[in-house]
Amino acid sequence: MWRGLIFALLTCETSLSANALPLALKLDGARVLVIGAGEVGARKTQQLLDAGALVTVISEDVISALPAGVAKLERRRYRPGDLRGYRLAISATGDATINTTIADEARREGVWLNVVDDPDRSTFFFTALHRDGEVTVSVSTNGAAPALAQYVRDLVIAALPSGLSRVADELRRERRRLHDEGMTSEGLDWRARIEGVLAGDTVSDF
Repeated sequence: MWRGLIFALLTCETSLSANALPLALKLDGARVLVIGAGEVGARKTQQLLDAGALVTVISEDVISALPAGVAKLERRRYRPGDLRGYRLAISATGDATINTTIADEARREGVWLNVVDDPDRSTFFFTALHRDGEVTVSVSTNGAAPALAQYVRDLVIAALPSGLSRVADELRRERRRLHDEGMTSEGLDWRARIEGVLAGDTVSDF
């Protein structure tokens, strides 16, 4: 039952994201700029820090406490040129005029930009996440309705079997062993092996 539900939900999500390519970015050590330090800016900062990014925050006012680990906090307003040298930027200013200026600069500088509550000016979107070890469930509505993305994510979480992080760890070990022995892991019936691990089978047929 849970497989059918997940397939239906992911099919629905994919149709909503027809013009966006979902990716998992490695941000270890990447320079990321957050403009605005309200509740949303602080939450985005935490997500970026959790991903290993080096986060600079620019905000005249710090309305919400920023998480530990921020590389730099500059208490001032955004100035043209601030995006230079950053890989990603998040604008959480709540000011449409400033957001327009930031979006124009991001296009010129080739910086990927998320403008909070403004999908038209954004070139990437945050998704509703669920993590269980190496397993990540990510649901997006292309910025159209974050609350809906969170709702769908919670439905998926409720349908998932327990122990997926354990399955991921076991399959990682088995794939590494095959590669070390000079064999390929492509073309194997991993679905059957996944179901076996979920059922408690610790002996691999590979």
